[in-house]
Amino acid sequence: MEKARIGIIGSGSWATAIAKIVTDNEQPINWWVRQSANIDYFKKRHHNPHYLRNTYFDVSKINFYTDLKELVTNSDILLIAVPSIHIEASLLGLDAKLLKGKQIISAVKGVLPKHNVLLHDYLHNEFNFPIEQYFTLLGPSHAEEVAAEQLSYLTFSGTNLTSTETIAKYFATEYINTRINNDVIGVQYAGVAKNIYALGAGIAHGLEYGDNFLSVFIANAANEMQQLLKAVVGNAKGPAVNYDSSVYLGDLLVTCYSLHSRNRTFGNMIGKGYSVRAAELELNMVAEGYNASKCIVAINEKQKLDLPIITAIYKILWEGHDPAEAFKEIEKILV
Repeated sequence: MEKARIGIIGSGSWATAIAKIVTDNEQPINWWVRQSANIDYFKKRHHNPHYLRNTYFDVSKINFYTDLKELVTNSDILLIAVPSIHIEASLLGLDAKLLKGKQIISAVKGVLPKHNVLLHDYLHNEFNFPIEQYFTLLGPSHAEEVAAEQLSYLTFSGTNLTSTETIAKYFATEYINTRINNDVIGVQYAGVAKNIYALGAGIAHGLEYGDNFLSVFIANAANEMQQLLKAVVGNAKGPAVNYDSSVYLGDLLVTCYSLHSRNRTFGNMIGKGYSVRAAELELNMVAEGYNASKCIVAINEKQKLDLPIITAIYKILWEGHDPAEAFKEIEKILV
């Protein structure tokens, strides 16, 4: 395969797993890591000092950067894998000219909370970046299983399937099967919504609901999510979509059920009586569903869709509603 100049922005668990995939595919990478001390540790110990510490790298395949402008200049494909809440700060100071001619892959599973927009909208508004050069990387997958080389599926979405297929080839390995589609907006909203529902699944577990209830909850969440996706994409404009495929239903299922899911874990703490702040401190990682619930409720002020599950989770997290009482109300609307 032809070598590509791939730059990774972010150094959390998902960014680290993606870096492993690309370097395992014999592709050298440029990697932006904010703190030089972490780079020194990485070069000495050959693993991330904070995330997926059992994942080792051939550092000869990695060019580390603390200066984002330098990384962007020296990369043709930029993969953004930072929490949505930190994107603005991470890209601060970049000039639109630096992004001209680049391709951007989003591994972000959230809405930018300050603006209530997806990453492609933010890039267009701030940098006049064209959606034709924008791609998404979504699951179902957890960083821990990818790092352990357990077979995972990644779906890449873009407006042009030929370009999307070319992008996907850089990530295909013995333990990664890649799929493509052109629902670039819908898959991003699915990635946002599934984190909110996973918080709900965690809350239910914390409240000691069983598997029977959880299966009904997730089935209803899938129906609610499909309603949301059809509305935000637009039935007339959007591509033909199979909402039962892995990037939609599969990612929802694994995020709701897996013990690796930080959103499920966060929700479980809330169900057990933790405050939001206490759960954040305990988890020590960003649970995207927390801010996403507020963003989707704000976005829905225009759509005016009936989203009772998302609304209930939002009220628990942001308005202090009692989780047990809120789920009693959810019980009544599940079918």
